[in-house]
Amino acid sequence: MNDLDTRVVPARAGALRRAAPALLGYAAVRALGLVVLALWSGACGKDAYTLLTARWDSLWYAGVAELGYGHEVRLPGGDVHSDLAFFPLLPWLERLVTAVSPLSYADGGFVVSVLASLAAAWGIFAVADHVHGRRAGVCAVLLWAVLPVGIVQSMAYSESLFTALAAWSLYAVLTGRWVTAGALAGLAGLTRPVGLAVVAAVWAAGIAAFLRERTSARERSSPARERTSFARDRSAVPEDGARAGERAGAPGIAQRTQVPEGAPCATDTSGVRLRRALGMLLAPLGAAGYVLWVGYRTGDGPLGYLDVQAGWRNGFDGGYAFARFVAAMFTSFPSALAGLGLVAGVGLVVWLYAVCVRQRQPLPLLVYAGVVTALALGASGYFGSKPRLLLPAFPLLLPLAPALARLCTPRSALVVGAVATASAVYGAFWLNGSGPP
Repeated sequence: MNDLDTRVVPARAGALRRAAPALLGYAAVRALGLVVLALWSGACGKDAYTLLTARWDSLWYAGVAELGYGHEVRLPGGDVHSDLAFFPLLPWLERLVTAVSPLSYADGGFVVSVLASLAAAWGIFAVADHVHGRRAGVCAVLLWAVLPVGIVQSMAYSESLFTALAAWSLYAVLTGRWVTAGALAGLAGLTRPVGLAVVAAVWAAGIAAFLRERTSARERSSPARERTSFARDRSAVPEDGARAGERAGAPGIAQRTQVPEGAPCATDTSGVRLRRALGMLLAPLGAAGYVLWVGYRTGDGPLGYLDVQAGWRNGFDGGYAFARFVAAMFTSFPSALAGLGLVAGVGLVVWLYAVCVRQRQPLPLLVYAGVVTALALGASGYFGSKPRLLLPAFPLLLPLAPALARLCTPRSALVVGAVATASAVYGAFWLNGSGPP
């Protein structure tokens, strides 16, 4: 797999203009989903806005924002649902919105999610543009928008906020902005437990960079090796076939080399290493700080947060409980069809990750997507939540984005429009029914 070439990339003038097609396309898809939801909910005698802001996790987040931590529900079976299971960044932002506006805490959650979903779309575009080029970046955003559970991106949930922080942290790593990457990873760790995936990505990239520096230092100490390496570098062709000086990513959609066009090579100075170390130090502070605070508050020590999650019957068993759940669905014919759908869905996720590895995506993207996928599929909690838990794993869409981008514009628009319509209908049906938990 690719080593990350951490070179500093100057801020592009007109970055928003470059991302505008992706953001406009994303907004159109989400608007379609909301319109279909409103029509479907009206036909069912329900309020669409209430479904978006006042059910399941939305109620818990709004409760924390209004009253702080300390609420719990004791179930007849002995389970204890505590609001300490919910990380604090979204409630903090909901409280901020309420403090500066006449909106309620539920309204604040909706506002934060809408803005965060646009930030997430921009971050996904930035990552995909960096790896595959602008057209593939637009397609990656559209693919994320039309996911079957894409309606969650517009709910007062934390998925959009987390995805925004994760995407921009990964982009900062890819472009050598280590302190920014660490700070954003720390905020992601204050948003959801899966913030561990962003921390792992930052640390993996940082360790790889340190190891690469040591290797380079040893090669420079040997004149013979230096001459061999210089000759090899001068004659090598970039893996996407483009010679130096060609416009990366245009017009083809082949994978780019690790460094975008125009990025200056950063020397291995002590300042670069210091910023990298600082970014790696910042990355785990958010998640570690909250987990330790929960342990202190509950009196159960550093592992107290695990006890809180156990009260919700959440844990990690490597997928054993999920496998038993799927196997049980094949005991009768109607449920067997759903079981086949689950098996196909899991197979698709695993296949996409294998393609990411085979295409040699940058190391931080592989680590991030791998950890998110493993935590989602290996969790022993409520199985209906798994599609939602996979929503932040946007690097899994990168193998599909170049394929969609290679289609002519009318054909790709037709494909996206058809899938967006199906996603909007499914989202309305799902939200008016059992989901999302």
